[in-house]
Amino acid sequence: MNEADGVPAFFQDASPGGIARLLGIMARLRDPRSGCEWDIAQNFSSIAPYTIEEAYEVADAIARNDLTALREELGDLLLQVVFHARIAQELGAFDFAAVADAISDKMEARHPHIFGGVDDAGQSREDRWETRKAAERMAKGAQGALDGVALALPALMRAEKLQKRAARVGFDWADAVGPAAKVLEEMDELARATTAAERLEEAGDLLFAAVNLVRRYDIAPEDALRHGNRKFEARFRAMEALGGGAFASLTLDEQEALWQTVKASETATEA
Repeated sequence: MNEADGVPAFFQDASPGGIARLLGIMARLRDPRSGCEWDIAQNFSSIAPYTIEEAYEVADAIARNDLTALREELGDLLLQVVFHARIAQELGAFDFAAVADAISDKMEARHPHIFGGVDDAGQSREDRWETRKAAERMAKGAQGALDGVALALPALMRAEKLQKRAARVGFDWADAVGPAAKVLEEMDELARATTAAERLEEAGDLLFAAVNLVRRYDIAPEDALRHGNRKFEARFRAMEALGGGAFASLTLDEQEALWQTVKASETATEA
């Protein structure tokens, strides 16, 4: 392999496997004369959804504690990084080596107490990290506390990040009392909404307030909802098993009775 194949020079002494092999494969796939028609046709925007999907599949493998799947999903995610870097290289913007160097530079800069011989001055890891990130955002021209919160984040995670950024400049409740009252206020406003547009707006306010309340208990809203999803799914599947083939034809009261039976069995098991 040579530089023309899209493989940075510092990888060329590597074994036939590893990142050099993957970079070479991507260069072949994107070759305008002999590459894959689908791969050649892709751009940043068209593969972005796959990048997000692969990140979620990594998280899913971790949640299932499936290390075999994790190895595979990490490979799929790495392919997305290589794909984006290859497209950028073809545009003359940057290549994979530049991506690797950029994150290496960033990690060293964010850990001066490790790589720069700088005393941490007793700061917590989070304070040190956030101070450095804030400085980086300012260097990039950020004008406000909320600049740089990615639009593509899942809405629940983005709400939490927006609230945390606002809290760092003092815009936050002193305790959980304020957020709890705000949730009740937004519930009432949603109930009184009369149009679809009003309901949409008030529903968004209610969910945003709920994120703020959960955050005040030092719980990541995304983690809390994932836990709630898993609990509901497990209980519902248990209800279906108890109801058998007739579950869908049961009345709501009958289904509720099964729900309570499943909850009672969970309590007995925990005891």
